[in-house]
Amino acid sequence: MAKKRKLPLVYQPVGFALGWASGALAGLAFRKAWKAIRHEDDAPDALDRDRGWGEVLLAAAVQGAIFAAARSAADRTGAKAIERSTGVWPAKEKGGRD
Repeated sequence: MAKKRKLPLVYQPVGFALGWASGALAGLAFRKAWKAIRHEDDAPDALDRDRGWGEVLLAAAVQGAIFAAARSAADRTGAKAIERSTGVWPAKEKGGRD
């Protein structure tokens, strides 16, 4: 039982590394997706005065979806790897992050 309580602490550095890598890959994927969608190198941000609401919200929605998918894939990959190597799932029975 003690092993089960300690594992999330051990998983934290793995989760951090996977989260960092997934964020970097998601950023690259977003830039490529935006170029494919709008044929522009730079996506608008909320404070871009020359862009309309539609463009800004579209960019935010696409970016959010890509980052959420990448983070979920990284979290799941790390959890499965920990489970394979230790036999214990690195999270509480129900629920996940937060």
